[in-house]
Amino acid sequence: MVLSIKTMKTVISKLLMLIALVLPTGILTGCVDEEEYSNTPKDTFEALWKIIDERYCFFDYKKQEYGLDWNKVYNKYNVRISNDMSNEHLFEVLSEMLGELRDGHVNLSTSYDFARYWKWHENYPSNFSDTLLRRYLGTDYRIAAGLKYKILDDNIGYIYYESFTDGIGEGNLDEVIYHFMPCRGLIIDVRNNGGGMLTNAEKLAARFVHKPTLVGYMQHKTGKGHSDFSTMEEQWLEPSSNMRWHKPVCVLTNRSVYSAANEFVMYMKQLPDVTIVGDKTGGGAGMPYSDMLPNGWAVRFSACPMYDAQKNSTEFGIEPHHNVSISDADFARGEDSIIEFARKLIR
Repeated sequence: MVLSIKTMKTVISKLLMLIALVLPTGILTGCVDEEEYSNTPKDTFEALWKIIDERYCFFDYKKQEYGLDWNKVYNKYNVRISNDMSNEHLFEVLSEMLGELRDGHVNLSTSYDFARYWKWHENYPSNFSDTLLRRYLGTDYRIAAGLKYKILDDNIGYIYYESFTDGIGEGNLDEVIYHFMPCRGLIIDVRNNGGGMLTNAEKLAARFVHKPTLVGYMQHKTGKGHSDFSTMEEQWLEPSSNMRWHKPVCVLTNRSVYSAANEFVMYMKQLPDVTIVGDKTGGGAGMPYSDMLPNGWAVRFSACPMYDAQKNSTEFGIEPHHNVSISDADFARGEDSIIEFARKLIR
């Protein structure tokens, strides 16, 4: 079955509307209703382990990548749970257990803390500097919704998009592209973009595609088994019906590019006039889903795996065409090595 991304989202939206009718916790949320659990630490642990066991989408992939065994994880952490432990201690143990998944989309939320796994970018060089960004943008840059942009002195357009949570309109994109029409090429900098709305990523990428393009695949959980998935559904990116860009493009990346921003890089890497420059992205290739534990805590986790056009998972990141880091020597001169490399490519 061939679905465009727009059509796929429409189908998913209708399904979510039906889910909302039977799940009072709302869209993209669930509840532990298969069996009765109390709000004791032991039952909370059991409920969390079971939710992840039945609904998390990367068990097979992560077993292959680093030997994850969720049953062994159960045995490892079960012995640390007792009904007389404090909430703070329980939160600590459950957070450590979820960390075994090595997934930035997996979080445990309470009224006093938020468990997260950030080693996907914390253990790597940042390859980004606010100081250098201010040097390139100056004070006369333009702002269109979530986009900061200007024409650099070598007649190359530059856009910095900090977060896909910042919406952009079609009118914004028309004005930006019109402004860059005299330029020889365009740099789109999404470094440190941790994601947001996938629709914003798609809307921006559609300005650089000129025919329907297969950009990836998606699956859905169909059962409680670790390997129970639907067949891969194609994701097609449709060209925008508004102004489109036809000259060379460089997309700048680092390890803090995640989730929807990771998907944007995946889309752009399929296009012939686009070059990815910088560091490997952080990944985040699973659409997140939320559920509630018996004690009222919320858990979020990856539930729908997504793949690139070659059917490879991008959960652990996407390699650039050119791996470039910011050197100490360039930083001392006030130069961003990654931006300068992209400028040379375009020139």
